[in-house]
Amino acid sequence: MKFNTKAIHAGQSPEETSGAVMPPVFQTSTYVQQAPNVHKGYDYARVGNPTRTALEALIAGLEGAKEAVCFASGVAAMDAIMKMFRPGDHIVASDDLYGGSYRLFTQVFEPYGIEFSFTDLSDTKVVERALRPSTKMIWIETPTNPLLKLVDIRALTALASTRGILTAVDNTFASPYLQQPLELGADMVMHSTTKFLGGHSDVIGGAVATSDEELLEKLRFQVKTTGAVPGPMDCYLILRGIKTLAVRVQRSVENAATLAEQLQQHPAVGHVIYPGLASHPGFDLAKRQMKGPGAMISFRLKDDSMDAAVRVMQRTQLFALAESLGGVESLISHPASMTHGSIPREIREKVGVTDSLIRLSVGIEDADDLWEDLEQAL
Repeated sequence: MKFNTKAIHAGQSPEETSGAVMPPVFQTSTYVQQAPNVHKGYDYARVGNPTRTALEALIAGLEGAKEAVCFASGVAAMDAIMKMFRPGDHIVASDDLYGGSYRLFTQVFEPYGIEFSFTDLSDTKVVERALRPSTKMIWIETPTNPLLKLVDIRALTALASTRGILTAVDNTFASPYLQQPLELGADMVMHSTTKFLGGHSDVIGGAVATSDEELLEKLRFQVKTTGAVPGPMDCYLILRGIKTLAVRVQRSVENAATLAEQLQQHPAVGHVIYPGLASHPGFDLAKRQMKGPGAMISFRLKDDSMDAAVRVMQRTQLFALAESLGGVESLISHPASMTHGSIPREIREKVGVTDSLIRLSVGIEDADDLWEDLEQAL
């Protein structure tokens, strides 16, 4: 099946008892058993739920994975992955990764003895120097949040596999419509399903997809044991959102490409970061690795101050000043004080998250209206 067809049909079939086209919301906490531990595949809703199963099958189909495991949020999915490791284990991660990921790594898992190196993953030689005998995983964001660096997934996974090191890719910014990390050699792919998969800013969720049986067993153990699971209504909303993933992301990418070109020409803008621009250092890699350059844009103002950025963000009318991304509506945010506020100033500024950096999540509105809004705000 082609991707647009997968988004509708992958792992899906009409519900057995009623023939319902969409999976019903199985709002139950427990299930009848014919005898102790003899049941129809479900015993307790923390362990499994038919609505969740339908979502997991759909996400697995989109990512070309054997299975997917769903969680209550993106960071819950990351938390389950990190709990595979033990004190003394070493993880290499992107140096400009999402602030919530950085917080989870440094404030939750570092105190338990897991070690992290935050490295420029866009340079394979730099990554190779960061590896240790104790390195167990490379955590890859591509495009990164918020600087939109691109990481060569095929090159890094090839390097990791020769050392017996796992690779996990946070595919939230690209979505499976634009990027297929498992096909490029990754062991696991993670999503905040809150974002492009859900697509309507009305649900929180996370997922990990993989074809590795041992990893699946460990992930399902975390589901059963620590219980960070999505509710059935959450799963239903994400299922519904995925049905329009392809058309939504395609429209958002078209809009983003138009806005990035226009922002480059505006006299108040100092620098535009967008993988679809020839000025982006990952421009050629984006063409090889992604179906499109994405719906996220970051840019700095010529007046590189927080006050200038705040003035712009407070003047937009269509772009809502809000956290998150990937919805049908366009959002504007200030990474230094919002999504990356938990990262110490000296660290975020070192990698380029400066005070005037503004991040856009471009929605599916009319591009002319979006540009008019940005232009008057600038």
